[in-house]
Amino acid sequence: MKFPTFLSLSLILTLASASVFAGATLDRINQKHQLVNVLMESYPPFSFLNDQNQLDGFDVDVANAVASKLGVELKLETPSWEVTAAGHWQGRYDVCICSMTPSAARGQVFNFPAEYYASPAVIVVNAKDSAIKSAADFSGKKIGVGSASTYEAYVNKDLVIEGAENTHIDYPFDQAQAVPYETDDVTFQDLALGSGKRLDAVLTNLVVAKERITHDPRFKITGNVLYAEPNVVATEKGDPEWDAKLAQVLAELKKDGTLTKISEKWIGSDITQ
Repeated sequence: MKFPTFLSLSLILTLASASVFAGATLDRINQKHQLVNVLMESYPPFSFLNDQNQLDGFDVDVANAVASKLGVELKLETPSWEVTAAGHWQGRYDVCICSMTPSAARGQVFNFPAEYYASPAVIVVNAKDSAIKSAADFSGKKIGVGSASTYEAYVNKDLVIEGAENTHIDYPFDQAQAVPYETDDVTFQDLALGSGKRLDAVLTNLVVAKERITHDPRFKITGNVLYAEPNVVATEKGDPEWDAKLAQVLAELKKDGTLTKISEKWIGSDITQ
């Protein structure tokens, strides 16, 4: 009788532990009355430091809307993108509402409970450049990209978008050099020096590119869009209850028009549908 009893007790403990783990993130958020969102410090108009030296932008507003739905305060953290995208946060952050594009590699570490906007990837060059008209001109060129980004994967010809694995991605160039940067500010500073000096082109989000060009005529978009980028909310694996809650909250924010209002405020159009 002792052996079956031991098995029963082990099963009960296992189920109890699984139950606790499944809701660990939401429990932590409710206990602290705080949602910790991780994002980038310099990725306008999605996240950036405003004139008051406070984080502002599209992603900040979406994170605030999520926190409001949960009835808690929002705390923002801005580690390097490599730290964010590597995962294994160990409870330091609750969620990444940070313009992350899903990929096969990231899918091994993260879950993606909700897509909240989409925007294509584009090529930006120095306004005086005429050598690069499309990705077909990338061969032998130095392309500025965000470190550990999907843009870096594209230049390295190994981009796989999670959930769209069968989507054909065209690589119309032989070999190009991906030059990774921690922030877009430094990337564009190097591109502004002139083509072929430190960079020949930059890959980035269409919305980010338009925002940059609006305020700085030293740059221009060239060629067609390269591929469509879904941008998702990301969480660490292992907490299905938290994923389900986030999916519910984002669906509510879409349905009640909150995401549309945020998009129109920062982008001038609705990229959330």
